[in-house]
Amino acid sequence: MGNKYLDGTALTIVIIGALNWALIGLFRFDLVAFIFGDMSWLSRIVYVIVGLCGLYLITFYMHLGNGRGDAA
Repeated sequence: MGNKYLDGTALTIVIIGALNWALIGLFRFDLVAFIFGDMSWLSRIVYVIVGLCGLYLITFYMHLGNGRGDAA
């Protein structure tokens, strides 16, 4: 299945990233830039980590439909 700690951490980071995008879309407020500076090296690292976690979570598609109440 995978490392549950890594899965949970990646999912949490992506959810935080999604909430940041919601703030940007609704209020034009970038929380990451507010906390770490507008495109500072630290904010860029945060964006890269969120992106890498999102790419990692693509592997969750392989787990869809594997045994949890499927009608197969």
